Amino acid sequence: MHLMYRFLTTAIKAVGVSLMLASGVTYADIKEGAAPDFTLSSNSGHNLRLSEFRGEVVMINFWASWCGPCRQEMPVLDELYSQYQPMGFTILGVNVEEDSSKAKALLDEIPVTFPVLFDTQSKVSKLYDVVAMPSTILVDRDGNIRYLHHGYKPGYEQAYQEQVRTLIRE
Repeated sequence: MHLMYRFLTTAIKAVGVSLMLASGVTYADIKEGAAPDFTLSSNSGHNLRLSEFRGEVVMINFWASWCGPCRQEMPVLDELYSQYQPMGFTILGVNVEEDSSKAKALLDEIPVTFPVLFDTQSKVSKLYDVVAMPSTILVDRDGNIRYLHHGYKPGYEQAYQEQVRTLIRE
């Protein structure tokens, strides 16, 4: 029975996200609670742990190389990172593919300066209940989830900027 409930709730979320994305509306909810901690290997060769960034505003961006909107969003995120990183902001780009070589090839094509992590076993994407690509989560300096976005269309970066500024000022 528990498995059926989990399947149904996941299916309902997926349908809701699909409808929302089709309508062109960004999904930004204020969430409560601590962001689940995780450790993943990064493109620098080192393991990075979310809790190491406590005291900073953190954007966790789940993406895949096959995702067109993810590719479109990468340079926008890198610009956001460059602008706000000196003020205590970081982005952790979490690639969700089993084969990280595809992500590395994309990073050669579209280089970014923020850390990219590899979730090759989908443990972190499951931990965060990721149902759409890209999915973006903003975490405040105390480690609490504050905003959640599913999908990307040009213009969403304005909401990202406003939310990052709000969290940096807190």
